[in-house]
Amino acid sequence: MTSQTRPADRRAVPAFLPSPAEPLPHQIVAALAQHRMATTQQLQDMLRPQATRQTITKPLNRLHREGLAAFTVLPQSNRRRAWFLTPEGARIARDWPQLRGRPPYPITSASAASMKTPHVLTVVRAHLTFLQDARRRGDEHGHLDWTPEVAHSLGDSERVIADALLHYVLHASDGSRTKLRALVEVDRATTSSERLATKLIEYARLHTYTPTPPGRRAIQANTPPAWQRWYPVFPRLLFILTGASPTTLAHRIEDLQAMTAEHPAVAQLARTVPLGAALLDDLEQQGPTEHVWTPLNGRGQRRPWTQL
Repeated sequence: MTSQTRPADRRAVPAFLPSPAEPLPHQIVAALAQHRMATTQQLQDMLRPQATRQTITKPLNRLHREGLAAFTVLPQSNRRRAWFLTPEGARIARDWPQLRGRPPYPITSASAASMKTPHVLTVVRAHLTFLQDARRRGDEHGHLDWTPEVAHSLGDSERVIADALLHYVLHASDGSRTKLRALVEVDRATTSSERLATKLIEYARLHTYTPTPPGRRAIQANTPPAWQRWYPVFPRLLFILTGASPTTLAHRIEDLQAMTAEHPAVAQLARTVPLGAALLDDLEQQGPTEHVWTPLNGRGQRRPWTQL
């Protein structure tokens, strides 16, 4: 009698399952779609910090040949490249699940890209300090957990736009996990200190802004503030400063503290929302979870951002 394979045996043979991990070229496209622009080194630090440089340059060059990515050469940088998605690359990435809902930011030319590099690449620098610190500590924070240019309505066609929204899960030694969020402002000292400090007033307005429901003339007492549509608690506010001497940056932090103390709405905000400022150099040299953040409410010494 000839033996036959039973159906149960056939079911026991494992079928091919696609890997849930995305290939590196897809990760590069997603990273550029999320961050708008990054240098080769920043992409390596973001995606493959332990790999060779060729691991990143090979797929980048392939994306360039396929018309999905382009670059601009940074001035006075020994021909370093800042990469960005072409309109076609942005179109392809637009509906990916991890990017769904994010507006596309196609850059139409290398000339247009060169105008954006100082600020965009500085924001990426700030993100990498949190990403590298999370890896070292074993916390949860990936390259897509930093969303640049997040806008919130203030009514009457006004908006407050944060340079980034940070999502972070802190792991404690006892096994507990704390979910943290922060709206991040990256200041390169290109405007006056007063203009920087007035950004706190915009966030104070966001903290209390409640839209009037359609068809009603007044806001009802039980109408929640608009920010509760997106967050369970109002995100902490982090100001990251660079682009000037330590003395100048210290004065800018002092002006942020003065605004927090003197403006009634900002003072009210500071009673419930952690506010802090730090120098980008300190974040890169020591890490965001070191004692490098100055509380803007004027109370206490410098501390980690998680303890503001």
